[in-house]
Parts: sequence; C-alpha cells; structure tokens
Amino acid sequence: MASPPLMPKATAVWLVDNTALSFEQIADFCKLHPLEVKAIADGEAAQGIKGLDPVMSGQLSREEIEKAQRDSGYRLKLQEAKTRVPEAKRRGPRYTPVSRRQDRPNAILWLVRNHPELKDAQIMRLVGTTKPTIEAIRERTHWNSANLTPMDPVTLGLSSQIELDMEVEKAAKNAPPRPEGEMVEETLLPVDETTSEDAMAAAFARPAPSSQPEDEEIDADAVFAKLNSMKNASADKDQDED
Repeated sequence: MASPPLMPKATAVWLVDNTALSFEQIADFCKLHPLEVKAIADGEAAQGIKGLDPVMSGQLSREEIEKAQRDSGYRLKLQEAKTRVPEAKRRGPRYTPVSRRQDRPNAILWLVRNHPELKDAQIMRLVGTTKPTIEAIRERTHWNSANLTPMDPVTLGLSSQIELDMEVEKAAKNAPPRPEGEMVEETLLPVDETTSEDAMAAAFARPAPSSQPEDEEIDADAVFAKLNSMKNASADKDQDED
C-alpha cells in the first residue's frame, strides 16, 4: 500500500481549490474517502485547515497533476523524497559484543574508583551492565572480585571518550555543593600557570637552596688553643720516645 502524503487533509484542500482533479483522484492520492473530499469541496469539512501545496513540498510534480487532469482514470503517484530521514532507533540497553562482555566488571571497577560521582544509571549507559552487578562490584561481593583489575572502558572499547566525558560532566553539575570551610585537597597547578613567562622568570631568578649549613662564626682563639695543645702533646710524645 502506498504511503499517504504529508498532511493529507491540507493537501486535499489545496488540490480541491487549485486543480480540476476528480474527487476520486484526490481521495486516492490523499488516502481519504471520496465523500470526505466532497465535503471539503462543499465547505462542510476542513474549514480551518490551510491548504498545503504538494508541488512546493516535493510530493507531486506539475506534470503529474496535468497528466491526471487530462485523464480522469489516472491515479496520482507520490513523488519519491529526495532526502530520507532515518527512522528513530528504539532506545534500549547498550549492546556489548560477546568478546567484550568479560571486560565489563573491570570497566565498572575503574569507573567506581576513578569517578565515584557517577550514578548507577550512568554507569549502566556507559558499559551496558545492570544495577546488581554495579552494587556487587562496589561492595566487593562480586563472584570474581579477587581477580578484577580496574581498566578504562574507553580503552576496552565499551564506550567512547565523548560519552564518558559527557556523563562525568553531567555528574559534576548535579553534584551537591561543597560545604563551606571544608578543606580542599591541593592539586598540581595547571600547565599554563607553571610554564608562563612570569613563572619561568621567577623560577630562574630564585636562588637554589643550599644543602650545606650556613658557615658558623669561627673563634680564632679556640682554634689556636687547640693547635697549641696538639703541638705540646706531640712534643711530649717525642721526649718519651728518647
């Protein structure tokens, strides 16, 4: 069965007002009843509907309309669309190839450790798993917990980097604000700050820390007294030997 045109009633209104096609021809093209088309022509139906030009919308050609007007037994044919809109895919759980399913627990463990802000639903979307499996891995009650190794799901091919970044960003936005006064862990400074001209100039201008202790003040009297004592001890030793 041929598909009807876009907005069949609006198309029928335009064909009734602008062509000499029979009611049967319009009804067949718009997939309406001939009596309904007659009611449109009599003003008893579709009074508030504005006509849609099927030529402008690319559903009919002028030649097709003229051919049908010359032959009352001819049936209009819907012009094939130049562009096809892909059908919306039904959303469902992510399909994971059989060869990759054994890697899902490792990916879940990686996500739980490195991104604790992610919700179970987000992890389920990323790696195509179930909530009981996530809870078992998080609580270390999974049957294979002793052998699990955290592995990046992007590296494993279970999700793309864009999908992971989007989920992490979404989780960060939905995270509760940090309480006031809470200590924030210090992290490394950004590369832009550590490699800027001012930072490099300050680093080279700063004197290098010395590992040697500062020179203590030397007491000359104490040094000479020690030398004299050592000299006298050496002389006494020579006399004993003689």
